[in-house]
Amino acid sequence: MEIYTIRDIARKAGVGVSTVSRVLNGRPDVSETTRKRVTEVVEACGFVQNRNARNLKTTKPVFAAIIVRGRRNMFLSDMAEEMLHCAQGYKTPFIVKYIDEEDDEFGAMRQLWNEKRAGGFILLGSRIDERSEIVASLGMPCVFATVDAAGSGIANASSVCIDDRAAAREVMDRLLANGHTNVAVFGGNSEGNDVFARRYQGAMDSLRAHGVDFNPEHYVVTRFTLTGAYESARRFFEGHREITAVLAMSDTVAAGVIRALWELGLRVPQDVSVTGYDGTEMAKYFIPAIDTVRQPTKEIARESVKLLCEMLEGGERRDVTVAYEYVPGESVAACRSCAREG
Repeated sequence: MEIYTIRDIARKAGVGVSTVSRVLNGRPDVSETTRKRVTEVVEACGFVQNRNARNLKTTKPVFAAIIVRGRRNMFLSDMAEEMLHCAQGYKTPFIVKYIDEEDDEFGAMRQLWNEKRAGGFILLGSRIDERSEIVASLGMPCVFATVDAAGSGIANASSVCIDDRAAAREVMDRLLANGHTNVAVFGGNSEGNDVFARRYQGAMDSLRAHGVDFNPEHYVVTRFTLTGAYESARRFFEGHREITAVLAMSDTVAAGVIRALWELGLRVPQDVSVTGYDGTEMAKYFIPAIDTVRQPTKEIARESVKLLCEMLEGGERRDVTVAYEYVPGESVAACRSCAREG
């Protein structure tokens, strides 16, 4: 017997996936004509024989899930804890599921929906790419926290974030103001429209505005762990001693880079300036204290939980942008080699 997916049902009924989802969930915001057509296709395909689909109308979701992509990411862990604290003021219980940064958060989302009856999701550390079609196909309310979903086209997804492109541009502006033109950038995938791509775009915006060329070899894709950043930096700086500054896309990455530089006999900031990102407590107490971009953890957590709970009650999707703050530390100084060359 052929097994049909919700996308198959949508195609056969000539409607969108979200419409099929609303029909299966017994939502009132569907015309009777459309409801009848979808129901006939569902029955003809035997789709209701699936345990989860058969129970959609009778089993109400009992909790919301926060999926954290990055088990050892201090910033995301702190954010998840703050979300749990904020959620105490709402009737919907929240749980946290941690996955590795290389794992599929959307697959984890689908598993929680299928097996645990999760009714809504907050995605932390996620990327919006082709896999995020799962978010639309499930039809469940979802909030991307720290990621801008405004242009994603996902009708059931909200987002809360800072302007990452503007923030990264400001960081690069400050490095350039200190005379650094040989800058390396340590981050995630620079392609697409997710948070790391936006930070990369912001850094490039600054370089172009100042007429500074960027060598693609100076962009380092790294894991967002201390070990991953340390190992990436060791490999990179063994062959790139011309670099005088590093823009790291997280405080954790910055800390790993600084350790590697120290072992290679390079001082921060005397020989190489290093900036971080996120504004974690670690950045404040690290030696040297790391210059960073502070994301307002409490505000992002509060708005994310509020948005999801509103959507669980039938509210519309929204995209919220909150303010960031550049926090000076001790890890950036004027480029000494640049002054000698001048």
